[in-house]
Amino acid sequence: IDPGDSDALRVGDFVVAIGNPFGLGQTATSGIISALGRSGLNIEDYEDFIQTDASINQGNSGGALVNLRGELVGINTAILAPGGGNIGIGFAIPINMVQLLTRQIIEYGEVRRGRLGVIAQNLTPELAEALGIDTTRGAVIAQVIPDSAADDAGLQEGDVVVAVNEREIVDASSLRNTIGLFRADEEIEVSFLRDGKRQSMRIRIRAIEPVAGQGLKINKRLEGIRLADIDDEDGPQGQRGVRAVEVAQTSLAWRAGLREGDLIISVNKQPIYSLKDVEHAVDENDAMLLLNVVRGNTGLFIVIR
Repeated sequence: IDPGDSDALRVGDFVVAIGNPFGLGQTATSGIISALGRSGLNIEDYEDFIQTDASINQGNSGGALVNLRGELVGINTAILAPGGGNIGIGFAIPINMVQLLTRQIIEYGEVRRGRLGVIAQNLTPELAEALGIDTTRGAVIAQVIPDSAADDAGLQEGDVVVAVNEREIVDASSLRNTIGLFRADEEIEVSFLRDGKRQSMRIRIRAIEPVAGQGLKINKRLEGIRLADIDDEDGPQGQRGVRAVEVAQTSLAWRAGLREGDLIISVNKQPIYSLKDVEHAVDENDAMLLLNVVRGNTGLFIVIR
């Protein structure tokens, strides 16, 4: 099958899903593109799915999603099925993403994702008004990681990223998924709004290094994160806890919802004041960790299994 261009897809385009549902080989079903850029489904670490109402069932995963010219535009992956059967909500990985990652696997034997080095959040109407911006499409940089590619290039907290290599960034997930497609050491063009004016800069993103740090061998559920006492980073006076300085995107903690910059104030219902407290609160045989986290002005619980 000749590959198409998944970036050229538009909502309403007709597509055909081909697969092996319930063992019925070479089954073709038709539908339309219902949505693009779907994320937040907690299916994969990086999510940028094509949503379609073409009938996709068990056995369709790995099958082709083609346009009416017979070009491959996606790989069928998952369905939303509360009752176990198709309800017209299926998802496919865009072929452009597949090709980029496949080339890396062929060349390196693995996917070498790049890292920009920012913590981003969605641009709400309130934030847009406060920042003097007349759009709500983009990702606000809430934190720039020290000594990262973004830090060295001069990106600042409060900048609103609106495009990467001319591809529109609509929210924080869009930024993360887009950056995740680029190889380490690849140079990209980042377009952003600062003080209401659009600017662009070239940034060479860096490899996601294996995370090392204190406390990571306490329990395998904490592997892939680096914690720091808040006193060590001049944290807020009188605030207890340890800061998640780095969270590997392949870690169990990331999948559970922990993010860089989160302040962990209790583990397994035990108050945390320092890294030593984490060691005492966590046993290597714990099958589940309950974290109480402060993110910005919001408190939340995170369960790592």
